[in-house]
Amino acid sequence: MNNQSESPDSYYLHSANNITTRRQLTESVDADVCVIGGGYTGLLTALNLAEKNYKVVLLEARKVGWGASGRNGGQVGSGHNKKINDLENDYGKDLATRLWDLAEDAKEIVRNRIEQHKIDCDLCYGNMAVSDDIRDQKKHQEYVDKLNHDYDYDLISYLSEQEVYDMFHSPFFKGGGSLDMGGMHLHPLNYALGLAEAAERAGVMIFEESEVIDYQGQEKKVVYTKKGQVNTSTIVLACNAYLEKLEKKIAGKIMPINNFMLATEPLDEDEARYINKDNVCAHDNKFHVHYFRMSQDNRLLFGGGENYTTKFPSNLKSYVRNTMLDVFPKLEKKKIDFAWGGTIAVTVNRMPHIGKMDSGVYFSHGFSGHGVAMASLAGTIMAEAIDGLSKRFDVFNEVKIHTYPGGTLLRWPGFYLGMLYFSLRDRL
Repeated sequence: MNNQSESPDSYYLHSANNITTRRQLTESVDADVCVIGGGYTGLLTALNLAEKNYKVVLLEARKVGWGASGRNGGQVGSGHNKKINDLENDYGKDLATRLWDLAEDAKEIVRNRIEQHKIDCDLCYGNMAVSDDIRDQKKHQEYVDKLNHDYDYDLISYLSEQEVYDMFHSPFFKGGGSLDMGGMHLHPLNYALGLAEAAERAGVMIFEESEVIDYQGQEKKVVYTKKGQVNTSTIVLACNAYLEKLEKKIAGKIMPINNFMLATEPLDEDEARYINKDNVCAHDNKFHVHYFRMSQDNRLLFGGGENYTTKFPSNLKSYVRNTMLDVFPKLEKKKIDFAWGGTIAVTVNRMPHIGKMDSGVYFSHGFSGHGVAMASLAGTIMAEAIDGLSKRFDVFNEVKIHTYPGGTLLRWPGFYLGMLYFSLRDRL
């Protein structure tokens, strides 16, 4: 696969619990709410509304979980992409605290939905942040102390360089780290598929291969696909990186970025525990982040490398493998069974863009690498707002999201130059 529009040859797809083929929308249907997008955001918006007896139609351009929701690293971390000190500096302690609390709500939503609907998605606990720079030890310690003391979060602890080495036996990490036992990791596609099944049981009508080409109207709205339409009073845009053609007014707030992963052949138990002693997930602090965890069948799932075009590298296996071997050189002789790419959306300040347009259309996108938790939160609080309870939703009105310079047309050149700078900085 070397194109964003193609289906991924991913480990997740090959280990999915149950791929259900849903029919295409070919007629005119009525709904209280039309949700556009079949990832976590759309599924949880639809599920929450259906549980409140709304008639909901969900339109997915490809298959449920086809986008980032079915391709990501499966990590469920605490907080936001923007760290707590930066939140306090940018927004003040009060708003930073409310944003932290919402991020905690996000993890609880993921846990509760998995438990409530008995979703088999290999949920495990333990999320580590690590570094390849010995100078970062103090930063990790200060971050842990901050959460322990100022936010009363005692599930995170500092790990020394030696403790990180004992966990992964990698020569790459030299700056200590933190272990967050409130963080989790899971099979992302199976989580999405489980949410879809729960939504359908609650009464949501899900249509696949039903790309939305336009929508019109104010109080009464019509959503058009190539072969059908939905007549509704409320629209939710849950398209994330695939928003641009549909709603350019807000598409300039996000930048689509391609990220790449691989899965090794299964390792034996001793090999797996040698490179991941406690079966945690981990990510480093590079701008172009490395992230990894073990699958249920002891494959190393490793992510690293990005690009900013509509094409993926022609040989993804070698592209990601080279980065993996920097971190785990002992895996040089291991076969790479799968490699795939996915497209995420990032905002200028790395905070999610959640809101309501003047036309009354709700939207959420730009999770900036924290999509499992934050998209689950976004869908939940958009449903609350539609139902008249907007307290949590309104918090994000206080988080200003800047438009990328040049908007949707001219944002790429400046962004690309910025990425080159940060890539160089990673190598220094």
